[in-house]
Amino acid sequence: MSSETIRLLISCADTSGIIAAVAGFIAERNGNILEADQHTDPEHGAFFMRVEIDPTAFALTRENFAAEWQQVAQPFGMRWRVHWGSDIKRMAILVSKESHCLDDLLWRWRTGELHVELPLVISNHDDLREPAQACDVAYHHLPVTPETKPEQEGRILELLGEANVDFIVLARYMQILSPTVVDRYENRIINIHHSFLPAFSGPRPYRNAYERGVKIIGATSHYVTADLDAGPIIAQGTIPVDHRDSVHDLIRRGRDLERVVLASAVRSHVEDKILTSQNKTVVFA
Repeated sequence: MSSETIRLLISCADTSGIIAAVAGFIAERNGNILEADQHTDPEHGAFFMRVEIDPTAFALTRENFAAEWQQVAQPFGMRWRVHWGSDIKRMAILVSKESHCLDDLLWRWRTGELHVELPLVISNHDDLREPAQACDVAYHHLPVTPETKPEQEGRILELLGEANVDFIVLARYMQILSPTVVDRYENRIINIHHSFLPAFSGPRPYRNAYERGVKIIGATSHYVTADLDAGPIIAQGTIPVDHRDSVHDLIRRGRDLERVVLASAVRSHVEDKILTSQNKTVVFA
């Protein structure tokens, strides 16, 4: 699917006629629907939809879309957003000392797998300056202590604003972000947790898993909220392990999984495939 498509995301109370109204609106304006998917949550009576539109002959532009779309959105009480594929999202990466997720994201970005702009990497340590600068990405070292955290986060927000960042990826950034940052980028901060949440959360999940003799290990990528490691889950993965695996084996294999799961979550966000509701996500394939 071309990255230049127009992507429309909708959520509202479930009722009859929504799909017909959306399709009719697009067809009446010479729009060709390239892809459409929808989901109904019967427990909460909610409806979710994602539509990709070919912009070639579509009669609307970013300037007049919202005004005309209201004739469909308002009667259904829709919450909606539209992304014009010609607008490339700008991603910032926050990282600490572990390099595996940063290295993977840099490779996927450099090869064009992640269709984003990457203006900067921010870290509370200086250890990973080299891989970022090798890709011509600005690297900002902002050390932090409990006493300097407000000042450090203020500088982070300044850098993000100056770079017009759309969303943030925590590639094993081992600091808890304050509500000041989280609220500014609601549902736009993606974290990777080195555990299959909610089990074995905390700072030593692989040791805890090892001591319990688990038979699978996992990784979880989620949006960041004020509640630690409790935000809407975007992607998860697991791999089997057994009694032969040492703690180091679990860590090594877990890092491989973290890279894949985080990349999957970032890609879904970049391609506008995620809607959130009830602290859960609807992630369209």
